[in-house]
Amino acid sequence: MTRPCPPEPWRLRGDMHVALWLVPGDELPHWPLPEGVHAISPGGRRRLLVTFWVDYRSGGDLAYRELLVAVVVRRGARPAATAVQVWVDDERSLAGGRRLWAIPKEPATFDFQPLPLTRRGERGLRASMTPAGPAHGEPDASVLCRDLLGLPLRLPVRADLLQRRDDGTVCQVPLRLAGRPSLSRTRLRVRPGGPLAYLSGHRPVAAVSLRDFRFTVGPA
Repeated sequence: MTRPCPPEPWRLRGDMHVALWLVPGDELPHWPLPEGVHAISPGGRRRLLVTFWVDYRSGGDLAYRELLVAVVVRRGARPAATAVQVWVDDERSLAGGRRLWAIPKEPATFDFQPLPLTRRGERGLRASMTPAGPAHGEPDASVLCRDLLGLPLRLPVRADLLQRRDDGTVCQVPLRLAGRPSLSRTRLRVRPGGPLAYLSGHRPVAAVSLRDFRFTVGPA
């Protein structure tokens, strides 16, 4: 029997690798957004997406791995994000994310392998994600992340997720995050016909790693 998920807020810690993508809207799946929420569209045709590969480690409320895709949105003039695809390898995270905040989490298996340090002490990660279900012989997504330039600060970030509940109402999820940032390089490979195939042939316009983060999800 699955243990109950922690109550909100969740206090988590670990490392994450974030990439920003600019993809034509007609190449993307139709993701229903909450009422009154609109995708930010630079130039009118493209959409801003953000991918997060995250290793939530022990010391927080939960320890698991995650791949999350979010659309950058606005409600009125205020920017936010809506999570549209999420995979995790922990049943409590899956159930809690869906029940508390309407985050559409799905089960998956992950392989996270740290890369050897470079001569300049730069870190990196090789990771893959395979959704639960029939195997295809290869992961649906694999990523290579390499830190390029560490920044001498601890970056605080505040943001909101805006999620659509089944009854049509909007769930606003406050996020508070702080960690040590590094400019990085990300190379993503996706399986043709897989759930991330729309990113095939595209490169991120920016990438950053956030080390040793402290992350609070939900209202305190």
